[in-house]
Amino acid sequence: MQDLLNAIVLLGNYVIVPGLAYGSQLALGALGVTLVFGILRFSNFAHGDTMAFGTMFTILFTWWFQSMGISIAPLPTALLALPIGILITIAMVLLTDKAVYKFYRQQKSAPIVYVMASVGVMFVMNGIVRFIIGPQDQKFADGARFIIKAREFKAATGLHEGLSIKVSQGITVAIAVIVVAALFWFLQKSRTGKAMRAYADNEDLALLSGINPEKVVMITWIIAAALATIAGTLYGLDKSFKPFTYFQLLLPIFASAIVGGLGNPLGAIAGGFVVAFSEVTITYAYKRFLRYLLPDNLDPDGLVQLLSTDYKFAVSFVILVLVLLIRPTGIFKGKVV
Repeated sequence: MQDLLNAIVLLGNYVIVPGLAYGSQLALGALGVTLVFGILRFSNFAHGDTMAFGTMFTILFTWWFQSMGISIAPLPTALLALPIGILITIAMVLLTDKAVYKFYRQQKSAPIVYVMASVGVMFVMNGIVRFIIGPQDQKFADGARFIIKAREFKAATGLHEGLSIKVSQGITVAIAVIVVAALFWFLQKSRTGKAMRAYADNEDLALLSGINPEKVVMITWIIAAALATIAGTLYGLDKSFKPFTYFQLLLPIFASAIVGGLGNPLGAIAGGFVVAFSEVTITYAYKRFLRYLLPDNLDPDGLVQLLSTDYKFAVSFVILVLVLLIRPTGIFKGKVV
């Protein structure tokens, strides 16, 4: 029985808890992508670098607060700087919309034109982030590190394996729940949210109903910028901040949105956890886990790892391809890509 409990704790330590945190981060990122696709009708390839941009300013203000001795210990100081990062990112995306996307919207350009424009925006934003903060890893987490420490868990339970839960992981899940609940309330109950859903369902009918399209576009960008900054900051707190990593995150984020159903907010959340747990379970080495469950004479010699962690983004790519081939509308039947 104790071996089974040790195996469960081991799995929780390296698969379940990290999967929940990573899934929450992907879900928030995918929500921004799916909102832009559902309402503005194009795939925003600059979303990953929008996350990096917002996180960068959150980090800069975090460092400033830390230099002045301002903190909210045991919570990370980044939570104080996060609203400032969100406001700066909102200003940036609204300026980008006015300078780039508005022209194509007035010309009623094809979606592929928007996509190519977003690729240009992506490279510009990536260059700006690298120029300001540099291409290296940046650490900005402070405060308490763990909610539950492995050593204390071992002492309390008497098990060989200790469960550890980082503060960043707990904050990630808690903030994701709050943000998702607030977003769904806004979309379902508020007048503006209903207007956004009407515009997404039928643009012509929404215009005939007196809905202001420019207001809908503005609110969409504001929400997408806020979601991107929150997701990027939570990812940086949980791991570390590196601009190129956020560029790579674009693949699992789009995979999450498409798996769930592009244009469907509920699908984006489900897709985020599907992709996250797929990556974590396939790249986890099950050697120690199986040692607790198998007889001694069947102990595995190798790591029993299906795929190296260096190739974890390949999991997202395979999932993305399979969904596009088998069920292009995703789990919750979003719009066909």
